[in-house]
Amino acid sequence: MKLILLADVKGLGKANDLVDVNDGYGRNYLLKQKLAKESTASNLNDVKLKMGAAEERARRELEAAKELSSKLGGSKFTYQVKCGEGGKLYGAVTTMDIAQVLKQNGYDIPKKNIVIDGAIKSVGTFSVRIKLHPEVSCKISLEVVS
Repeated sequence: MKLILLADVKGLGKANDLVDVNDGYGRNYLLKQKLAKESTASNLNDVKLKMGAAEERARRELEAAKELSSKLGGSKFTYQVKCGEGGKLYGAVTTMDIAQVLKQNGYDIPKKNIVIDGAIKSVGTFSVRIKLHPEVSCKISLEVVS
């Protein structure tokens, strides 16, 4: 029995895969649990259209990330913070703080996409990496001033 998987099934395949299974397993488990649907011409065409749309969406997201990387890469941002003697901060600069600085400058980037190499606990200039896409990232310069 040939079926199209609607969800990932351990040991069988991933969603939208065409699999050949025993009739009993297909009818009694996969179809009843709505983990698969029958392999008809219209269902195969639907899967092909969904895959094409997903590839196009992924391509557009990658292009948008590359464009944003070219704008954002190498930019310098300034963050003002209170500090004590010798330029030591009372706390540390976090990814949330950097996300707020970027938002003030017109870049809406989630804090989970910001990577800091070590803690920022003093004034100075630091390099921060921003992940825009699994394949695209860029570095910005963050100047911490009192």
